[in-house]
Amino acid sequence: MSGIDLVDALPARTGHFRFESGHHGDFWLVLDALFTDPDRTEQLAAEVTGRLGGRGIELVCGPMTGGALLAQVVARQLGVAFAYTERVVAGDLTVRYILPVAQQPLVRGERVAIVDDVINAGSATTKSFDALVSAGARPVAIAALLVLGSAIDRFGEHAGIEVIACSRRESALWSPEDCPLCAQGVPLDNLP
Repeated sequence: MSGIDLVDALPARTGHFRFESGHHGDFWLVLDALFTDPDRTEQLAAEVTGRLGGRGIELVCGPMTGGALLAQVVARQLGVAFAYTERVVAGDLTVRYILPVAQQPLVRGERVAIVDDVINAGSATTKSFDALVSAGARPVAIAALLVLGSAIDRFGEHAGIEVIACSRRESALWSPEDCPLCAQGVPLDNLP
């Protein structure tokens, strides 16, 4: 299953959504069942693994919100270590991703690929990047099965890190103050 097949194979919703990053958009993929079939997970991971080869990667890390399931298989296929970041929501509802304390020595000084399933605004990915850098890791690539829009590309260019996508799809992403759906009075849809 290629990344573009991923869009066609998974349930999707259109509407007015507020993403973890705070941005608004009009497209949401339902990813809950993406990694329930181990054979399909192996195939999807092989697509990412094939694109990551030759970069001297020593560790693969993914956010536990979905990318870690893929990242662990990619790490095994590359024959390198695996780590994950955890989502933490503060009392003021700000979201950050942390590297568990026990994993921090594991990542220190390592060349890391950050792997996620689908990247839209890139909140989980960029905050995982921050957690890794804070722990002394050296992120060298971001990889995903599917990249929606170009927000992560702008981050990659600014951070000097390569962004690798098995597939890409255009996607609308707006700051709340620039959201045309808000301007039209369209209520926000609930996300799972």
